[in-house]
Amino acid sequence: RPMLTPHERERGRLLGATLRRARGTRSTVEVSAAAGVPAETLRKIETGRIATPAVFTVAALAGALDLDLTALVTSLREVGDDAAQDASATVREPSVTASRAGSAPGAPPRRHRHR
Repeated sequence: RPMLTPHERERGRLLGATLRRARGTRSTVEVSAAAGVPAETLRKIETGRIATPAVFTVAALAGALDLDLTALVTSLREVGDDAAQDASATVREPSVTASRAGSAPGAPPRRHRHR
């Protein structure tokens, strides 16, 4: 699984915070049962440990919390786009290592035979 970008992690953190605020005084067990998702999954989303949950999970949680899914996604997209623009100013191309120099992009690493 590829590493998450900083803006993906930030968007996940904001999703978790939004769900936590919407949950209010309701327990994670109560909300997760209403949404049909495991309580541990909700806890991980709220704490940012699951930064990119499945869309069906987010939809179920939004429904259980009476959140407008379109508004939620739009607000998170705007945050992610802002962070992506900030990050793109500092992104550098990966360097080619000596063992991969001259290899085609995406080619598997060369294996060296021992004699």
